[in-house]
Amino acid sequence: MKGNTFVAINDSRVTNNAQFPALDALLLLIILNFTLQPLTEPDFGWHLRTGLDLLQHGGKLPALDPYSHTMPDWPWVEHAWLTDLVIGGFYSLFGALGVILFFSVVTAGAWLVASLSVPCSRTYRLLASALSLWVALPFLGARTQMVTLLGLAVLLMVLQRSRNDGGNRALWLIPPLFLLWANVHGGFTAGLFLLGLVVACSAMIKGVLLWAPGLATRLDEAPLSWSAIRRLMLAAGVASLLTLVNPYGWRLYGEIIDSLSNQFMLDSLQEWQPLSLSTLAGRSYALYLAGLGLAMAAWYRRIEPVRWVLWILFLLLSLRHMRNIPFFLLVSLPLSAELLARGLGGLTGWLSLDPIRARQWVLVGTLAGGLFMVWLGPDHLQRVVQSGLQPGEYFKGTSYPIEAVQWVREHRDRVGRRLYNDYAYGGFLLWWLPEEKIFIDGRMPAWRSGDRRIFQDYAALSLTDPPRLSVLSTYSVDWAMVRRKSLLDETLAHEQTWKREYEDGKVSIYVQSPK
Repeated sequence: MKGNTFVAINDSRVTNNAQFPALDALLLLIILNFTLQPLTEPDFGWHLRTGLDLLQHGGKLPALDPYSHTMPDWPWVEHAWLTDLVIGGFYSLFGALGVILFFSVVTAGAWLVASLSVPCSRTYRLLASALSLWVALPFLGARTQMVTLLGLAVLLMVLQRSRNDGGNRALWLIPPLFLLWANVHGGFTAGLFLLGLVVACSAMIKGVLLWAPGLATRLDEAPLSWSAIRRLMLAAGVASLLTLVNPYGWRLYGEIIDSLSNQFMLDSLQEWQPLSLSTLAGRSYALYLAGLGLAMAAWYRRIEPVRWVLWILFLLLSLRHMRNIPFFLLVSLPLSAELLARGLGGLTGWLSLDPIRARQWVLVGTLAGGLFMVWLGPDHLQRVVQSGLQPGEYFKGTSYPIEAVQWVREHRDRVGRRLYNDYAYGGFLLWWLPEEKIFIDGRMPAWRSGDRRIFQDYAALSLTDPPRLSVLSTYSVDWAMVRRKSLLDETLAHEQTWKREYEDGKVSIYVQSPK
């Protein structure tokens, strides 16, 4: 039986269209609960600051970095400039809560669009999406990467419909998709990577079948014709060219390549490390992979080379760098929904439940799930709402130094002009202290100009024992906001040339004594 590359085989166990509105509503509430997240992403602050400044300056992008005193001559390339502009607009119109809702819609949209590839009932798709989002929870929130995940989901849907329709219409949605994608997030390169995989695999399969045509009868995905492959290549080529239609042209690719090839950054930043099984996130992902593997062993018997290549490569990327886990969750979501439908359908048959009895059990399970959510309480949503309506109050319960920010606003005359800040605080300070120039933030790990390699200098000052205090002199730092009880905090406390002006449970503020 032939299927297609991106969707499940049309099987009665999968395409059971029984509807369970109450359960669907509960699953939608769960998905909403997962995707609504407080604004705690470290990079959110500088994205917001950029968006607000773009609005103020009529969309004009700065030629050089406007936010740091350490790299003011750096030709900054902001690959998510259009997303920043949207964020700034939502924030200006609706406040922080508007931004939270924006990212919730984008994230939920990515998962729901990806789930449409499976011709099974809505209930199974929603259930698979909820389970996948639960695994993805550590990676959700106000992250511009969510926009790329939505782009990836749309790309997969377009490829599927193109194959299903056997025509050109859907394919020609790809170029405008990438035109927009290249301006909203640098992750469009993941889409180009996926396109290249599909083209290369399809061409290889077609080439193999020229030498062994009998293998075609054993494939469970219909191989693309040479004309279809050429059309796909043409669409991909036009899409690639259109990605150059951005404010930076070729420089956009240079920035992405520089970041991905910076080994010091890849070795130092947590999100670029493999996920550890010692963490809850690691154990959840391992459980997901184990469940997926067991379900495939039980119910998956098809030969689908293109799907295999996509799954394997995105799986390997997720195991290499934890930030790639959402990509694999999204690419594998159609398979998860299909296997879930097959498994639950088989269980219903094994239990010999008639449709009425099955609906009764589903209703009971739905009520139990709803009561469980009530028992858990609305604490999460309350925190989300507070972070949207009263972000200053919300941040008092986090590790972000909102109290120190308020002190600086009231005692600006007691601090200097050239700040040192912890890497994780950079974006936050650009949001809450927009008048200050920061030392470093999440934009800058790959930046280097001559002898200035800001992230390496930061690491030498903050992550080595003893801290290399000469870095402070190199950048003429005259005040510092450092994490409480960090090595740098303890070192500066014993330096006669530095005076502690403020401290709380989160940070200490030091000011350089006059010489």
